[in-house]
Amino acid sequence: MKRIQMQDIDKLKDIKLVVADLDGTLLDNEGMISEEAVEMIRKLRKSGLMFSFASGRLHSALMNFAEELKLNAPIISLDGCLIKNYPEGQVFFESFIPVKHVKKALDYADKFLLNIALCHADEIYFTERNSLIPNIMEKFGAKYTEVPSYENFLKNTLEISIASDVKENIKYVLERMSPPYSFGLNSSFFRSQSHGGIYYLEIRKKGSDKGKALIKLTKYLKIKLANTAVIGDWYNDISLFLPKVLKVTLKNGIPELKNISDIKIDKDNNSGGIEEFLNMLIKARNLD
Repeated sequence: MKRIQMQDIDKLKDIKLVVADLDGTLLDNEGMISEEAVEMIRKLRKSGLMFSFASGRLHSALMNFAEELKLNAPIISLDGCLIKNYPEGQVFFESFIPVKHVKKALDYADKFLLNIALCHADEIYFTERNSLIPNIMEKFGAKYTEVPSYENFLKNTLEISIASDVKENIKYVLERMSPPYSFGLNSSFFRSQSHGGIYYLEIRKKGSDKGKALIKLTKYLKIKLANTAVIGDWYNDISLFLPKVLKVTLKNGIPELKNISDIKIDKDNNSGGIEEFLNMLIKARNLD
């Protein structure tokens, strides 16, 4: 069963753009898109519907899926820090962290012996002292590159990622990278879901999130938010669930998203949840 109101069925007919989160939404827990979903998305794309991703992954970590689906719209990556066209590779939005803040974070990491990495559009850079980074960072599909020094990689940093098993040290850096000590940044502090007692701090330039990126994307494509559907499951998808868009969650979505969703599908990402929503779009467009 799924909760859906008549006005939402009517709204499905007018959808011109679908923007989906990847992990926990479009992908199953094995990191795969089902063959059925691939065919359904291709059918919708051929009918004129535009389809894209809004993911916390690096842009390069999305390319295999973009190619598999033959996407026809720019992609939002690193939770809104970058919007890059596919397949041409044209960048029309990028949000680099000012170098002074990158240096400040590196200084704190050295002081407290924290693991730190600099995330660029296509690679994550780490040094020998931070050699644990590829093993403890939860950046699916990312390319990790060890460099002798961060000196040549301070510019073009989209995200600073810090990890440690000492919660107090991470929280101290969070405080120092926030007002009144630092301005113009957004920081996320959380505990690892798969690495036991590891805590993470992700730092980005202020104004970078999936929701703001979606607004930029729709303006670029000349598509109204009211003609856009979004699908997500996790906390970093909350900003994506803007008031005017058609908001969709699967069974595994967090309560905060379900509470503001227009359509709640009672299947998760492992049991055909995304396929059910895609089928609704296909029927609304009379493609079945």
